[in-house]
Amino acid sequence: MAKPQKPQTRRSIATNRRARHEYEVLDELECGIVLVGSEVKSLRAGHASIAEAFGRIKDGELWLCGATIAEYPNANIFNHVPVHDRKLLVHRGELEKWHKRVKERGVTVVPLELYFQGSRVKCLMALCRGKKLYDKRRSERDKEDKRSMDRAMNRRR
Repeated sequence: MAKPQKPQTRRSIATNRRARHEYEVLDELECGIVLVGSEVKSLRAGHASIAEAFGRIKDGELWLCGATIAEYPNANIFNHVPVHDRKLLVHRGELEKWHKRVKERGVTVVPLELYFQGSRVKCLMALCRGKKLYDKRRSERDKEDKRSMDRAMNRRR
């Protein structure tokens, strides 16, 4: 008899909190990421930053550029380089759709989150368009209006 499967847990490692403020998210895609052993151990310790990272499509592949995964202190002299381009694993059809959209003016690929799903590391990438200053102000005003409405509803209870 087969073993019952455990539910997949999702444990966040790093999030790009500025991305949703700076960009309008058009589409999201969950990607696998190619790593070496010391990078995975460093990620398990939570030593990663994707705040200044971005995605790039080159030679028919999706790459995560500028992400920092700190060196693992217990690794030997063959430790990984903290900042280098890492290949992302995506279905070919999804990548072709995204490649067409990235060719549009003002559309870019940005990482939103790096997380463990079970024992695998996944990266949530987003297809984004930069917000103008007035868009940021409008979204901030909408958030404030929603908060005040929630407060008013809670007072009525």
